[in-house]
Amino acid sequence: MSTESTTDHPPTAPEGVLLGHLTPGTPDWDAARAGLTITATEIAAVVGLSPWMSRFTLWHKKAGLRAAPFEMTPAIEWGNRLEDPVAAKWQDEHPGLIAAPAGTWKHREREWQRATPDRLIYPQPAGEFDLPGQPTGLLEIKTSPMGDEWGPDGAEDGVPIWYRCQVMWQMDVLGVRRTDFGVLISGHDYREYVIEYDEAEAKTLRDAAEQFLDEVRDGVRPPIDSADDTYKTIRVQPDGFDDVDIEIAAEAAARYENAQAEAKAAAAELTAAKSVVLDLIGTGRRAVCDGRRVAYRIPKPDGTTKSLNPYKQKEAA
Repeated sequence: MSTESTTDHPPTAPEGVLLGHLTPGTPDWDAARAGLTITATEIAAVVGLSPWMSRFTLWHKKAGLRAAPFEMTPAIEWGNRLEDPVAAKWQDEHPGLIAAPAGTWKHREREWQRATPDRLIYPQPAGEFDLPGQPTGLLEIKTSPMGDEWGPDGAEDGVPIWYRCQVMWQMDVLGVRRTDFGVLISGHDYREYVIEYDEAEAKTLRDAAEQFLDEVRDGVRPPIDSADDTYKTIRVQPDGFDDVDIEIAAEAAARYENAQAEAKAAAAELTAAKSVVLDLIGTGRRAVCDGRRVAYRIPKPDGTTKSLNPYKQKEAA
């Protein structure tokens, strides 16, 4: 979620190639990310770990085909708006370091490998007119409404896997060995995490990306999966409408009809289960079981319930 800043650009650079300090949404920004390239925000989709984009959708995007359109959600909007304040908090916690805008980069040898980190971290100059030295790492700024996907402050495994993929890719592109995270959760819970560069992990991501790009070149479309944006991508593929019957396989017809019936039954069971949990919460805020948070209630101004929402449960290690 990189945004521009009035902070002067740093005079030194890491091992990657700086393409520029580009403004998101501009033609130059789009050009730096277009074609057969893989950016840090795309690598998690390549390996099937992104909660926002499926491999299927990314393949269509890279193949120059129609894909699910980008949707500016409130979470994305406020994440962008809060990036500078959260970066300032990190700066306050690390007075011996400077966090400067990073810009958009490509790998020195693999031009298809791109990244736009939030900040580069530099040591504080000793004197007023001294220049900062080489960057010591990257700073990634994140916000989260509830934070159930993040671990305890400072936990070694506290960063969600899709963000770990993102920063591992960034470090691989720029040639740095450490990423600090500054994370604001629920608007008031500030946490920090550190991820060190892992060459084996980075190579796994690179190999997956190269295979993915080969599949794009060869026209090998990924299988259809259950992601919402895969469905949205398929919905935008037709160009026109023909009022004709299309014969489909019996297996596809049975799968669709069975899923419809199961979804109806599941929806009815979910409504009943929500009613039971909400009744048990009463005027409370959260439902817990053996110390584990199960759901939380959002009340209306008059105290009645606006919605009941589940806590995402991490998979067991």
